[in-house]
Amino acid sequence: MTTETTLAELDIAVSKCRRCPRLVEWREHVAETKRASYANETYWGRPVPGFGPADASLAIVGLAPAAHGGNRTGRMFTGDRSGDVLFQALYDVGLASQPQSTCIGDGLQLFGTRITAPVHCAPPANKPTPAERDTCRPWLVRELEMLRPTLRAMVVLGAFGWQAVLPVLAPLWPVPKPAPRFGHGVEVPLGDLRLFGSYHVSQQNTFTGRLTPEMLREVLERAKESAGLA
Repeated sequence: MTTETTLAELDIAVSKCRRCPRLVEWREHVAETKRASYANETYWGRPVPGFGPADASLAIVGLAPAAHGGNRTGRMFTGDRSGDVLFQALYDVGLASQPQSTCIGDGLQLFGTRITAPVHCAPPANKPTPAERDTCRPWLVRELEMLRPTLRAMVVLGAFGWQAVLPVLAPLWPVPKPAPRFGHGVEVPLGDLRLFGSYHVSQQNTFTGRLTPEMLREVLERAKESAGLA
């Protein structure tokens, strides 16, 4: 159980976590070896906390930071192609101040929206283990406890995030049994929270057309309305 009392304190604590040896070794290895195109940059190389206002009414939950995205920049979805798709869509529906995010300090603001993930370290091959997911779970539990008074909608990107977040939601909102199944465009009422599913903004999905910008915007628009941000 974490003891932080504010999201700012929680974010600092997340960034210092070393609970998963495999993830610690990988994220630090990537930060040292770097990608050639970023050879002159200093990588973050630590767990990446969530970001967005402490009174957010909409949460977006991904999977884990990208090795040369969030693990490099220190901010979720910042500096990679998945982020390019997500932030463009958020901008298009009025939830972000700009359509791109390249680094911390680039001026990006999220409106009523917080972005987080069930795993805060970049995993090898973008695949955290179930044990790593469960070890990271207390951070998401505490984050959602803090957001509980204002949170009214959540968009989960991908099946991994969906499966990871349902046990976290259950103590705070009435999750039905059997648990709702993931699918793009799925919408599930959980008391005063509405849960939405979307395919992940991974290149595998966006390059193949499985997830189009129009599909993502449609889910975000519905979630925005449910969050009272329309």
